[in-house]
Amino acid sequence: MYQGRVHRVAEDGNAAIDGADRLVGHVRVLCDRFRALTGIQRPGRHRVNRPGRLPRWPLWLAGLLAGCGGEMSILDTAGSAARQQFWVWWAMLAVAVAVSLGVYALWFYTFCRREPASRTPREERRIMLRWVLGGGVALPVVSIVALLVFAAPTGRGMLPFPEGEAERIEVIGHQWWWEVRYPGEGEEREVVTANRLVMPAGEPVDFHLTSDDVIHAFWIPRLGGKRDMVPGRDSIVRLEADSPGVFGAQCAEYCGAQHTHMLLHVEALERDAFDAWLAERRSSPELQPGFDQAREAFGEHCAACHTVAGFPDELVVDDLEHDIRGPDLSDVGSRPSLGAGVLPMEEGAIAYWLQHHQTLKPGNRMPPHHHIDTETLHEIGAWLETLEP
Repeated sequence: MYQGRVHRVAEDGNAAIDGADRLVGHVRVLCDRFRALTGIQRPGRHRVNRPGRLPRWPLWLAGLLAGCGGEMSILDTAGSAARQQFWVWWAMLAVAVAVSLGVYALWFYTFCRREPASRTPREERRIMLRWVLGGGVALPVVSIVALLVFAAPTGRGMLPFPEGEAERIEVIGHQWWWEVRYPGEGEEREVVTANRLVMPAGEPVDFHLTSDDVIHAFWIPRLGGKRDMVPGRDSIVRLEADSPGVFGAQCAEYCGAQHTHMLLHVEALERDAFDAWLAERRSSPELQPGFDQAREAFGEHCAACHTVAGFPDELVVDDLEHDIRGPDLSDVGSRPSLGAGVLPMEEGAIAYWLQHHQTLKPGNRMPPHHHIDTETLHEIGAWLETLEP
């Protein structure tokens, strides 16, 4: 009985294999017929239907080269640190391409070579150890050491060594906006702004970085550097702009739902223009006459979270229990954008932001203003637009 079952299982297995072979054979026949049929009916179809078709590689090349410029491109350098990183990037790319080509060449060689002569187990072991030690140990070690030697000066150039004086600018990351502070010396008033960074050109600047909530990352691609901003920890990076200009900056560490809407507008000015920009904001602010109702509404609904230099303390109504800290609005009328790059600053933009900020930037910590009538919001916006040095 046992032998009968074995023979029956073997016959069933052979039948299944034969059936699979027949199925594969039918599929091959159908594919061959289909190829022959399409070849007879449409010979050279791409030539007949699309005469003079232009090649697509110029479009691909143009798209590739488009990434070499722009305010967020590391290849369009505008500072010494960025240039050093530029050459490190090209060196890493060259090594990666060389290693990839070598691997592809060996891969093709294994398919194209003839059958090697028989080897003894000892010879096989020697060849295996040669590849393991050479390709798996020696090559990575040599590559990493060479990269460290080549890139170490780049990292050192971004450290705030006491070689000459450097301007100090403090940058604090929030969800999802930037706070920028310019400390005063002696009795000078500290300048505080938001989502706009102005720096002197042609000289080093030490950026003191930290975060108020989660981990952010400070990154000005054209000037170099990408430094994490960790809550409770102060880190410093030294950057320099070669000449005056406007640069884009972006939070480079995912920090929540509105991470992509955390842009920083960076301007590099000549030293005289930078000193004049600071002096305007250090001077004692004077609020323009009028807008009394707007100021009262601001003190009641906004002053608990936002600060305006020179705003009367008696108008501030702060009887709410909260821990929300909003941007300083002392010079909001002179800023290029609202909401860290969400809206361009233009007439009526602040009122529009106050009405629709949770739609424009969902999840931001400013509560909705449904309890405030539209006319009052427009009055507040019109007054805030006048806040310029």
